[in-house]
Amino acid sequence: MKKKIFLILLINLLSFNPVFSQDIPIIVISPGKTPQSYDKVGSTVTVITSEQIENSPGYFIHDVIEANTTATNMFQMGGNGNNTGIQLRGLEKRYSTVYIDGVKMSDPSSADNSFYMESIMKSSIERVEILKGNQSSLYGSNAIGGTIHIFTKKGEEGNHSNLEVETGSNKSKNVTYSVNGANNKVNYYLGVNKFITSGISAMNHNTEKDKYANEGLTGTAGYQFNENFKIENSLRYTRANLNYDAPDDGTNDENNRTDNVEGTYSLKLMHNKNKFKNTLSLNKTYIERNVTSATNTYTNYFGFRDAVNFTGEYNFNLDNKLVYGAEAEFDAARYPSDYAPAAWNWKKRLSDKAADEHIFSQFFDYQFRPFENLYSTFGLRSDEHSSTGRKASGRTTLAYKLDGNNKIRSSLGSGIRFPSLYDYHYANGNVPASGAGPDAPFHMQNLKVERALSYDFGYDTNLDFLDLDLSITYFNIAQKNPLVGDSRNNWKQSNQSGESTSEGIEFSGDWKPKDKKIRLGFGYTFTDTYDSNTCDAGDCGLSGGGSELSTAKVRVPRHALSTQISHNTAPNLNNTLSIKFVDEVRDFGNGNNSFADVVLDDYTIFNFSSTYKLFDSYNLFFNAENIFDDKYEQAHQYSSMGRSFNFGIKRAF
Repeated sequence: MKKKIFLILLINLLSFNPVFSQDIPIIVISPGKTPQSYDKVGSTVTVITSEQIENSPGYFIHDVIEANTTATNMFQMGGNGNNTGIQLRGLEKRYSTVYIDGVKMSDPSSADNSFYMESIMKSSIERVEILKGNQSSLYGSNAIGGTIHIFTKKGEEGNHSNLEVETGSNKSKNVTYSVNGANNKVNYYLGVNKFITSGISAMNHNTEKDKYANEGLTGTAGYQFNENFKIENSLRYTRANLNYDAPDDGTNDENNRTDNVEGTYSLKLMHNKNKFKNTLSLNKTYIERNVTSATNTYTNYFGFRDAVNFTGEYNFNLDNKLVYGAEAEFDAARYPSDYAPAAWNWKKRLSDKAADEHIFSQFFDYQFRPFENLYSTFGLRSDEHSSTGRKASGRTTLAYKLDGNNKIRSSLGSGIRFPSLYDYHYANGNVPASGAGPDAPFHMQNLKVERALSYDFGYDTNLDFLDLDLSITYFNIAQKNPLVGDSRNNWKQSNQSGESTSEGIEFSGDWKPKDKKIRLGFGYTFTDTYDSNTCDAGDCGLSGGGSELSTAKVRVPRHALSTQISHNTAPNLNNTLSIKFVDEVRDFGNGNNSFADVVLDDYTIFNFSSTYKLFDSYNLFFNAENIFDDKYEQAHQYSSMGRSFNFGIKRAF
């Protein structure tokens, strides 16, 4: 393995996120909930641009994220449409939050209130910002590993329409059509998509195909009433149908399917006058999962969220501003049968029990420039949870510009994660064995808030004489009161007394020689984790692999490397070769091996993409993924995409 890592290091150079060399400064929003120049930001943020999204292989935004950064670990439990989780800085997916146009996308009806990203098509996405490190002071519960901000497309000056048609392996077909426009008063974007595929088998213990279909709509509209006041609306709707596999290799999977609906709406009122900028947003989220099991049992799960957010900004001067706000979040979920076994013979109307919670929050983030080349932030947040009470979190950052080409940065933050609705209401606490029943009151689990402390240090530089951008970051995260609940303790949620940790190094570079047709990029991430949830309890029984792997968090590689080599072969032709290596990982087993820990082998993936511009308004593209058909697992016994191809055409009107 070490030889493989060394070989890839020798043959690659890269950068996903140039730091200083652009003529136009990079503007980011996520680090302070307000537009900032990247060179003044102390937090670690990765920007994936519209160009990178456009030129990345795959149909979904998680394909783009996986292709453009190693610091964000991704795992998919099967082919297209199957559960896809993203881990920031070695932490489980529940410790990161996802936002689409400012709307929090976690699912209140999921067991851990996290969000899977498999349904987000890339065609409607303009930009992604990945904010790493503890961000609870700005974004509240769950943002311990960081946040992922996804921005959909907006209208461009004039009136336009775009059509994209593509086809590929596994009988995959994708059609996207959009219209957009803007003038000095109005801007709008409306996009629709339809994606279908015969798929692959989600589990590798059978060969039947698990088909998937995704249809959706994304829309934004804004109106500028005057120079001080404007209104913005955003709407997203997705309906997805998936045939899936059960982990049990003895189960007949013919009936397994899920029909999911995901909808969000956001209304923003923005008023800017003099030194004040104020935004009031009303957000609504609806998630429905209709699941049919192998025995043809039909079950519905519902998640709801209403949120009212106010964010204000007061600019003292060009170098000092105060961001402040208040938020109210109302979550609800319905779980039809987790707490009401059929043996109780309850009527359907009684076996649906609603659960809800609310969080009231206040925060501020002071962004200031104490010295000529030093930029800093200091922020605090208070969250009052309906079940747990009031908890506080904080963050401070520093960015010191040594000169125009060199920056030192650091951040220190404390974070929290409230237990999910499932943790409180349904995780083994409301079953007959614990005293619950038709005549017994339902009771909540006695759980503590999870806490974390994290810090990082980084250095960004541009070497003019080499046309090379480099960035390196060291990070360290410690988690207290971590929650655990799995088959080893009968799925009962409880806080562990141990401390889980994650630390590592993120390195990236970008070589773009002037007046040359080639661009080389490189990214490397080392992550060392310790999982107190299982190891402190004496459940680490991993055979094979070293001691570090035996106690690591599941599905987190110690080493990950990625390279992209782009070349403008002809005036209208661009070719890109990307290579990614992911180290072996620890994973939990399942019922097929009595839930014993396993080691998933390392793997290396080679992808190729090519685009050709024809007659100014046509773009032809071709993608080949996993060219050498490497067989690998990102989750135990779940299949991964083998060698696959897709090609298509885009037409702008």
